[in-house]
Amino acid sequence: MALHESPSFNDIFIVLGAAGLVIPAFAALRISPVVGFILVGILVGPNALGALVSDFPWLRAITISDASALSAPAEMGIALLLFALGLELSVDRLRVMRKLIFGLGAAQLAACGAALALLLLPFDLGLVATAAIAVSLSLSSTAVGLQMLSASGRMSSHAGRTAFGILLFQDIAIAPLLLLFSAGTAAGGFLSSIGLSLLAIGGIVLASRLVVPTLFLQAARTRRPELFLAAALVVLIGSAAASASVGLSPAVGALVAGIMLAETEYRRQIEAAIAPFQGLLLGVFLIWVGMQLDLSAIIAQPLLVVGGVVAVCAIKALVILVLMRRFGNGGGVAGHIAMLLAAPSETSLILIAAATAAGIIGGPVAGVALLVCGLSLAIAPLLGLVGQHLETRHGPDSETSDEPVVPDRTVIIGFGRVGRVVADMLEAHGQPYLAVDSDPDEVIRLRRAGKRVVYGDARRPELLDRLGLDTARAVVLTIDAAQSLGTLVRLIRERHPQLCVVVRARDADHASQLYALGVTDAVPETVESSLQLAEAVLVDLGVPMGPVIASIHEKRAELRSWIKGTDEEPVRISAARRRRKAT
Repeated sequence: MALHESPSFNDIFIVLGAAGLVIPAFAALRISPVVGFILVGILVGPNALGALVSDFPWLRAITISDASALSAPAEMGIALLLFALGLELSVDRLRVMRKLIFGLGAAQLAACGAALALLLLPFDLGLVATAAIAVSLSLSSTAVGLQMLSASGRMSSHAGRTAFGILLFQDIAIAPLLLLFSAGTAAGGFLSSIGLSLLAIGGIVLASRLVVPTLFLQAARTRRPELFLAAALVVLIGSAAASASVGLSPAVGALVAGIMLAETEYRRQIEAAIAPFQGLLLGVFLIWVGMQLDLSAIIAQPLLVVGGVVAVCAIKALVILVLMRRFGNGGGVAGHIAMLLAAPSETSLILIAAATAAGIIGGPVAGVALLVCGLSLAIAPLLGLVGQHLETRHGPDSETSDEPVVPDRTVIIGFGRVGRVVADMLEAHGQPYLAVDSDPDEVIRLRRAGKRVVYGDARRPELLDRLGLDTARAVVLTIDAAQSLGTLVRLIRERHPQLCVVVRARDADHASQLYALGVTDAVPETVESSLQLAEAVLVDLGVPMGPVIASIHEKRAELRSWIKGTDEEPVRISAARRRRKAT
C-alpha cells in the first residue's frame, strides 16, 4: 500500500495540518486555539464531512476515517495537560495565594456545583450522576482564561490574580475528583478501589522522591535536550501506567507526578521540554472531542442542548458574580471574572469521559453533557471579551487584594562566579531574584545552601517563556559563551522590549556588539579589571579614596559612552579633573 493511501497516514496528516493552521490563525485573532481544535474535530469527524464521504469520495482526504485511532494520543494529551498543571502547583505559589485559592476558589467550585445540581435534579439522572455532571461543568478553562488575561495584559492585575487563584483551586480539585470517578472501575468494591488507588499514588510519590531526581540529574549532565525530554516522558508515561494498572485514570498519575516535580530544580526545564508536545497532543484530544460531538443531536434536541449551554453559563456567571461581590470585589472586576469563568473547561471533558468510563454517567446523558460542554467551551473566548468590556465600562476595581503580592524579581541567567556575586549583592539590598544555571550538580549544591536557583538551559526559547520575564524587573546575563549570549539577548528583546537587560561582556568590542543588540548595560570584564587595578594603585600611592572613586566613576561613564558609540574616542582626562588634580 502506498503511504498516501494509508488511513493512519491520512489521519496524522490532518491532525498536523490542523495544528499548523489553527494555532497561528487563532493566535492572530487572539482567540484560544482550544476552540479551533474542537471546530476542526467537528468538521473532519464522522458527523459532518465524514458523513458525506460515500457521496463525495474525494472528501476522504480531509476526513478522519476512524475516530478510535486518535483515542490513544488523545489520552496522552490529557495526561500531558494534567502533568503540566501539576507542575504549576508549587508550594510557594499555594502559600502566597492561599486565601484566594482555598477561600474564593473552594467557594466557587462548591457553589457552582450545588447550583448546577439543582438545575439537573428535574431530569432524574440519579444522585451520583447529577453530582458528577454538576461538578464537572463547574470547572472553568485554564487554557482560555489565562490566555485571554495574558493577551489583554491583565495577568498581574487584581482581576488576573483572582481568576488565577480560582483556576488553581480547580486544578488541585481535579486529582481527588478523578480518583473518585475512576475508582469504581478497579477490581473489587469501592473501598478496595480507593485503597489500591492510594497505594498507586503513594508509589508514584515515593518514586518521585527517590528515583526521579537521579534520572533527571543524569539526563541534565548530558546537556542534550532530547534526553531530558525522554526522561520527562518516561516519568509521565510511567506514572500514568501505574495509575492505570489499578483502574485509575492515567491522568491521575500524571497529575501527581507533576505536583511532585513542581518543587524540584528541574521544573522549568521540564515545562520547556514538554511545551511543544503539550500543545500538539492537547490539540489531538480536542479534535477527538470535536469528533464525538453529534451535530444531529443538536438538530434533534436544539432546546435541550442550546438551552443547556445558556443555562450552565448563566448560572455559573451569576454565582461567581455574587461570590466576587461577597468577597469585596468591585463590579467591574466581578463582572469580568464571572464572564471569563462562566464556560466549562477542557478538564470538564476529561471528568465527564472518566465518569462515563466508570459507568457513573450513561451514554446518552454523557453525549448531551459533552455537547453542552464542548459548545460552551467554543463560546468561552466571546464570554471573556464581554467580561473585559464590563471591566472597562465599570472601571477597574479600586480595592487591592488582601493577598500578598510577590515583588518583581531579577532573573540571573548563569549562576557561576559572577552570577553568585550579583545574587549576594541583590540579597544584601533586599532585592528578590531567581537564578538559572545549566550545571545540574552545581544547582543541587546551591539549592541545599539555600540559594534561589533552578536548572535550565536558557538558550531554549521555551525556558525563557517559563521564567516570568514579563513580570521581572531586570534580567542579568553572566554566561561565558559569546554566541549564546547574543542569541539570548535577541530572544529576550523580541519578547520583552522594555525589560532592563544587563550583560557581562568579554571586552569593549563584545560590549559594543551587545549594545547594538539592545542591552541596557554591558559590563566588559577587561575594562572593569583595568578600573579596579587603577583604583588599587592610586589608593596605594596615597591618593585620597574620595577623588579616586569619583575619577573611576567618571572614567567608567566615558568608556561606556565610547563603547556605545556616542563618543568618537574615550576622553583621557577632562579639564575639570586636571584642575582637581592640580589643587
